Amino acid sequence: MEFTHIDQKGEARMVDVSMKPVSLREAKAMARVRMKEETIDLLIKKALPKGDVLTVAKVAGIMAAKKTYALIPMCHPLNINQVEIDFRVLKDEGLIEIESTVKVEAKTGVEMEALVSASVAALTIYDMCKAVDKEMVITDIMLLEKRGGRSGEFKRLVAK
Repeated sequence: MEFTHIDQKGEARMVDVSMKPVSLREAKAMARVRMKEETIDLLIKKALPKGDVLTVAKVAGIMAAKKTYALIPMCHPLNINQVEIDFRVLKDEGLIEIESTVKVEAKTGVEMEALVSASVAALTIYDMCKAVDKEMVITDIMLLEKRGGRSGEFKRLVAK
């Protein structure tokens, strides 16, 4: 197996994508935040001390996708076309599900951007709710789908 991020000396390197064609790439990732039912009630009512949690988490997730290259050492800076973040509040399960979809026309994929976006949205929810619930758990950060590029399509077969 050839590792693309390791040079002939075995040292880390950024992959040269200069010869790859530009194509439409899309990736979808998720994260979950488990919290107390009382915390979800406050979140729904927008009654938490730091304000409208989901709006701030959405903005944070969008910003994170655009700055992934600054966080993950071997990622290329990308001119992102779209970031879409959706939340599902599952009150009875004590869960907030975050789904981030990122699109770009580029020479490299956006899986890391989608994963970072979902992760930072989850971390923002945690930050904005921690004053009332220190037992929250961030979990299930995963790639759900990707399209475009040489490796083709991926869709997670296991139920979320």
